[in-house]
Amino acid sequence: MPPLELWGGAECTVNRVGDRYRDQLVETGHRDRLEDLDCIAALGVKSLRFPVLWERVCPVDPARCDWVWSDSRLARMRELGLRPIAGLVHHGSGPRRTDLLDPDFGAKLGHYAARVAERYPWIADWTPVNEPLTTARFAALYGHWYPHARDEGSFWRALVHQVEGVVCAMAAVRAVRPDARLIQTDDLGKTYGTSDTRAQVAYDNDRRWMGWDLLCGRVVPGHPLWERLAGFGLGTKLEALAAAPCPPDVIGINHYLTSDRFLDARIAAYPPAMHGGNGSIAYVDTEAVRVLDPAPDGLANALAEAWARYRIPIAITEVHNGCTREEQMRWMRDAWDGAEAARAAGIEVQAVTAWSLFGASGWNTLLTSPGIYEPGVFDVRGGEPRPTAMVPFLQALASGERHDHPALGGAGWWQRDLRITHRRHAHPEPPARARSMPRRRRPMLIAGATGTLGQALARCCEMRDLAHVLTDRAMLDLGDGASIAAALDAHRPWAVINAAGWVRVDDAEEEEAACFAANCLGATELAIAASERDIATVSFSSDLVFDGGLGRPYSEADPCAPLGAYGRSKAAMEAAIGRLAGRHLIVRTAAFFSPWDRHNFAVQVVDAVAAGRRFAAAEDHFVSPAYVPDLCNAALDACIDGTCGILHLANQGEVSWADFAVAVADACALPASLVDPVPGANLGWKAPRPRYAPLASQRMPSLEAALHAFAAAPEVLERIARAGQGAEALHSA
Repeated sequence: MPPLELWGGAECTVNRVGDRYRDQLVETGHRDRLEDLDCIAALGVKSLRFPVLWERVCPVDPARCDWVWSDSRLARMRELGLRPIAGLVHHGSGPRRTDLLDPDFGAKLGHYAARVAERYPWIADWTPVNEPLTTARFAALYGHWYPHARDEGSFWRALVHQVEGVVCAMAAVRAVRPDARLIQTDDLGKTYGTSDTRAQVAYDNDRRWMGWDLLCGRVVPGHPLWERLAGFGLGTKLEALAAAPCPPDVIGINHYLTSDRFLDARIAAYPPAMHGGNGSIAYVDTEAVRVLDPAPDGLANALAEAWARYRIPIAITEVHNGCTREEQMRWMRDAWDGAEAARAAGIEVQAVTAWSLFGASGWNTLLTSPGIYEPGVFDVRGGEPRPTAMVPFLQALASGERHDHPALGGAGWWQRDLRITHRRHAHPEPPARARSMPRRRRPMLIAGATGTLGQALARCCEMRDLAHVLTDRAMLDLGDGASIAAALDAHRPWAVINAAGWVRVDDAEEEEAACFAANCLGATELAIAASERDIATVSFSSDLVFDGGLGRPYSEADPCAPLGAYGRSKAAMEAAIGRLAGRHLIVRTAAFFSPWDRHNFAVQVVDAVAAGRRFAAAEDHFVSPAYVPDLCNAALDACIDGTCGILHLANQGEVSWADFAVAVADACALPASLVDPVPGANLGWKAPRPRYAPLASQRMPSLEAALHAFAAAPEVLERIARAGQGAEALHSA
């Protein structure tokens, strides 16, 4: 068996919602960057899933195709030695002249495929329709995508029409290139459930194979779903497909952590928003990984069952996990190891595909409305693709090596107890192969055990299973070089995050020497000692290094011009560490707010307003607040990526302190009328502060999303309840 290959793919969906088409290549910027292909080739990718999508190339007139984009990209791919896997429809429904319920959808797609094959006769591998079963569900059963049908008959028609499209497309392609390979993809999950849902579980598990079964000519009388489809008037089409099968040359399995499902008829254990059913019984459809114990070994199971069913070579054609950086690497590692284990068991797995190379946008809303951006192997927030830690990781896999990033040492969330978010159920088919738990590796060292940021960083490390040591002054004293050296030598960290230092901005005006010693001298001494031991560092700076006179949000390249002692100490730290050799990251941030401690502005707003007290906030000073959980996770991701230099991390958006207070109150459903906008000069600040110092930052969620998360935090809900009870008691008295 040839060595396992690394394939790749950029999220390329063009789908329709109502009259609006949405293009992932546009939203991630990949459409406009020819140089992305060089980045992909440098990963060691052998084949690239490449979109020559019907809706983009031939949107209006069937006789007129715009080949400019695909011509230039495919020419560059040939120069780079990248084999394309041509895709024609990717979660789409075709141009406006057709849709998934059009009986002629297949013939029309075949006509377009002929044009593509004539244009690019050298392309050997094809995926005419990506995930036909999944697309049929979302477009014709659940109604999320065009044509927005919501009935079973429409679902089956949409699936059959897409399969006909694959057959017609491959016939057209093979008329030009007889040896062309069909690589047919779909999401392959398995459904489990409680005894009450047994019939639905059986149906779901038969349905998941139907795209491949139809292509292989297996849906004939006697097939578990033949009568069901024939009952919707599809018998003639089924007979035609069975008479001239078009089996895949490669089964493309797309498998996500959410692919395996669990149907639970005991709906009282779940929030009402999750309740559903099939018209006969009510149940909740949730992720199996969230309830089954032990956790399902979904990908290994999918590989084994697909091989047993078809005996056709397999490729894992999508591996993606929208999460923190080390979890992306852990999921890719698990997929690669699973593929190797399957090959050792005799299953012909040819490749593993790194999907969403440049990330994806809006999948948290299933592309039905604007949503969040999830970074991929490259992070395109900020405009240009930025390599993440996934890049050297994939390069190592492609070259047959094992990448030894210390962040890989923990276990993925899908292997830990925190994955259980609902009622735990015993797995009816426990995995036969025990999961290997990766060994612990060198920790991160976090200075600042008594501070808000240090404690929050440690909390995030715990949630992400990142080995870490949180130090207090007794363990690591930034004012004592010997203490610093002893701590670094004792713990041998791979990175040091300095979350310690002086935080009292107003007091710094009268104690500038002490502030400077803590924020500059101690921080620099720590960075020097780390450099001598080849340890990466992360230090934190502030928007107070600026004077507020720029008139626009500050970028990382803008020069420092502090107004007060605190800002001067941070600016001096930035300059001192910036001159050092080694790997050093300085994170500028601002206006912390967090549910995890009481020493922040947002919690003070909640405590006051929930108790019925008025709250004064500056109306003439503007900032970019930073939600501490977002800040910690973004800083950890940047550290894992090996980011160096200065980086701004704040939630996207700028507000006055007064508007921030109003937004906090509104998010928490508290009376914003109790907020009093006042001039900053009325608040008794000793230290001068810039009036306008928002930070230009793209790596954290919007301020709106952060406020929503803050308001939903259990700690905040508890504070509101306590304050309300106190106010009620006072009123009664």
